[in-house]
Amino acid sequence: MWFSKSAEAVLNEQSVDPAIGLSDAEALSRLNKYGANKLLAKKKKSLLLMFLTQLKNWLIYILLSAVIITIFMGEYVDAVIILLVININAFLGVIQEVKAGKAIEALQKLTFPKALVRRNGEVKEIDSEKLVPGDILILDAGRIISADIRLIESVNLHVDESSLTGESVASEKDASLIHSDLKTALGDRNNLGFMSSIVTSGRGSGVVVGTGMNTEIGKIASIINKEVKSKTPLEIRLDKLGKNLGIIAIVVCVLIFIIAMLQGRDLAEMFLMSVSLAVAAIPEGLAAIVAVVLAIGVTNLSKKNTIIKKLSAVETLGSLNIICSDKTGTLTQNKMTVTTCFTLEGVLQIETDNTSSDELKFLAKAMILSSDANLDNGEGTGDPTEIALLVMGDKLDIDRKTLLNSNKRIDEAAFDSDRKLMSTQVEENGKVTVYCKGAIGNLIEICTQVLDGGKTIPLTEAHKKTYLDVAITMSDQALRTLGVAFKQVNGEIENAEMEKELILIGMVGMIDPPRVEVKESILKAKNAGVATLMITGDHKNTAFAIASQLGIAEKIEQSITGQEIDELTDQAFAEKIDNYSVFARVSPEHKVKIVRALKSQGNIVSMTGDGVNDAPSLNTADIGVAMGITGTDVAKSASDMILTDDNFSTIVLAIEQGRNIYKNIKKSVIFLITCNLGEVVTILAALIIGWKAPLIATQLLWINLITDSLPAIALGMDPGNPDVMKEKPRPANESFFANGAAMHVLLGGFLIGTLTIIAYFYGDYEHGYNPFDKQVPQNTLEYARTMAFMVLVVCQLVYSLAFRNERKSIFSIGIFSNKYLVGAIILGLALQLVVIGIPAIKSAFHLQMPDAKAWGIIFALGITPLLLNEIFKLFVRIWNKKEN
Repeated sequence: MWFSKSAEAVLNEQSVDPAIGLSDAEALSRLNKYGANKLLAKKKKSLLLMFLTQLKNWLIYILLSAVIITIFMGEYVDAVIILLVININAFLGVIQEVKAGKAIEALQKLTFPKALVRRNGEVKEIDSEKLVPGDILILDAGRIISADIRLIESVNLHVDESSLTGESVASEKDASLIHSDLKTALGDRNNLGFMSSIVTSGRGSGVVVGTGMNTEIGKIASIINKEVKSKTPLEIRLDKLGKNLGIIAIVVCVLIFIIAMLQGRDLAEMFLMSVSLAVAAIPEGLAAIVAVVLAIGVTNLSKKNTIIKKLSAVETLGSLNIICSDKTGTLTQNKMTVTTCFTLEGVLQIETDNTSSDELKFLAKAMILSSDANLDNGEGTGDPTEIALLVMGDKLDIDRKTLLNSNKRIDEAAFDSDRKLMSTQVEENGKVTVYCKGAIGNLIEICTQVLDGGKTIPLTEAHKKTYLDVAITMSDQALRTLGVAFKQVNGEIENAEMEKELILIGMVGMIDPPRVEVKESILKAKNAGVATLMITGDHKNTAFAIASQLGIAEKIEQSITGQEIDELTDQAFAEKIDNYSVFARVSPEHKVKIVRALKSQGNIVSMTGDGVNDAPSLNTADIGVAMGITGTDVAKSASDMILTDDNFSTIVLAIEQGRNIYKNIKKSVIFLITCNLGEVVTILAALIIGWKAPLIATQLLWINLITDSLPAIALGMDPGNPDVMKEKPRPANESFFANGAAMHVLLGGFLIGTLTIIAYFYGDYEHGYNPFDKQVPQNTLEYARTMAFMVLVVCQLVYSLAFRNERKSIFSIGIFSNKYLVGAIILGLALQLVVIGIPAIKSAFHLQMPDAKAWGIIFALGITPLLLNEIFKLFVRIWNKKEN
């Protein structure tokens, strides 16, 4: 623990003289020993391996078996079509896998090309990859720290570590500090510098103690490398569905063999029947249809400032019951803002109170003239605290440009960590004034007078107590306090005399404030059964103050720090996790531990963040959400979703969209399974009765891939339910067939199968035969199959309207309220006419043209399922009214 050792002890351990640095020979030796200062990524899978991985699926195994059988039987067209389906699904999976897992590549970009080091007694620039433990790294303003270092010198050194720790204010560094507590939080290790952090002001030097994967950034890369991304709820449901359908298909095929042998059927016919049934049982287009529906959802979300990187993440949004949010930049504005001012006139709120008093404007003037930051056209450079003071001046209508032009700075005493003060001497109209700002506790000790109503009066103990009490009140509200004083002098004075016998003006309180719209969004999420938790590297009091304003936490006991988490075992922490809403002063490892604990309790967890420190937890969460504007490339690469407006409220909108998308996916899945069950019932019933197959494999593939797919995709585009956010999140393990969907599938499937069998019988009967006859002419068999084929398709197309709502009539919803579905039905019917009307295609599908009477029967049977469903819904509504 380098932070617990003195600089001298660390230098001795690294065997280096800070005045000389390492020799080139020693540096080369250490480079060979420790390796290059760069991050390592785990070995990538080849595209071929990714492709083969996509084939590890029950449905694919059965389809591959069907390919082998069809090739063996000489049905090459069927084999090619099935192979095409398999390849399309696998190709879609490879594309998604290639897009994922680029977080380490983004982390590697954080290793910077050049570093300033002292070697052989000389200061020179070297490639940062050649840095080794023991190198003396030189720091100045604007330089990025290229490795983890133990500081050996610091002069007014401030470092921006926000992307690593989550703190919005630059960290003040002090090389002389030694932290004896080995559990000191990352953000409190003020004697260390970390790879990727930026020096905002001051200068210093340090000895390199960690390079590459042995840095804090390296630890993050290691966590990301080791993390195995769990499957989304949708992927789990689809895998389970596929396995169940696969088992059903195998069982049914075995059943066919047994029945066929008992009936003494031809072996070749038996094989073809098996292929037909396997094809009928499996919704070949399911994966592609779900991908299309999700892609439509992704497109809609992109119009609402949300970029989805992984399609299945869209549906996961709808399952969320916990949002873990980083504080800085996500829940807050990521800019320090002066909210409160105090003089002896009283406490004033900048945004709401009358701020036109001369004393308040003088306070702002003093703050501006003792600051080094710049602010032009809303863009600030310099210390965030000082930028906040300039913004305060603008809010008070102070013309800063005129003020600075008329006040010439002639000398200054820079801020340092011992005095905690900064002073300037300013000349205005021939008069010299000293302005001094800093920590109120230090400032008040060098003041002898105080401003009260524009007059200077002696500073009494009562005045001091008043100021210190107000400072404590501000601190309790997580406000950072800063006081300011002045004195007029006769000409320029020595620096040593500047900070004596000052006149206290007042003080300000500032904070990184919550985003305006966030509180309402958190409440909306809460009403929808989604809890919001705050996870931050900031201090406990600051975090709780923001959390209480936003309605995340009500009492300080709902907060816990990273140090307190370390005192608990993983099991004990997981058991207590529900007691906490705010997690403060946490490291990247803590964030991962928190997400895992939440997931272990059965929660579906989202993690939002923008910093490098958020990347591991973004990767661990069920869905990681990165900020598009302030987010680092590392966070974006580790995430599943990016908010282009950095707005927490957009997450809540995305959850609403995700819930509606899942409902639409469920409609599509239940529709497809119902259609497939109808096909299985048709084939199995004919076999048991002793008939020839009413449908052949080619016809079934056409139905499954074309005519079924069109309504399924259209159902996926159904308008969303506006009341969906009044519902609680569905359980993660909820089946597609929950809430009566299984009964819907069974009734619908058996009805469609029965009507198809009736149509097949009629096709034989119209030509003077029946399916029980041993010798039925081929043209009659094809005609009967045409009747079954057409009735099955019309039933499925028209019945798709029934899936739009479980209880409401299609007439109350409005037939044309989903124009895509109406269009899909019309297009599906038109394609049937093409298949049956063009001789070459008709011949390929072994079909015949029905006569006028047959067309009437086709459409009469085709609309029967929808009409019976409407009657059933009517009775259910009447029954529910009686019950209520």
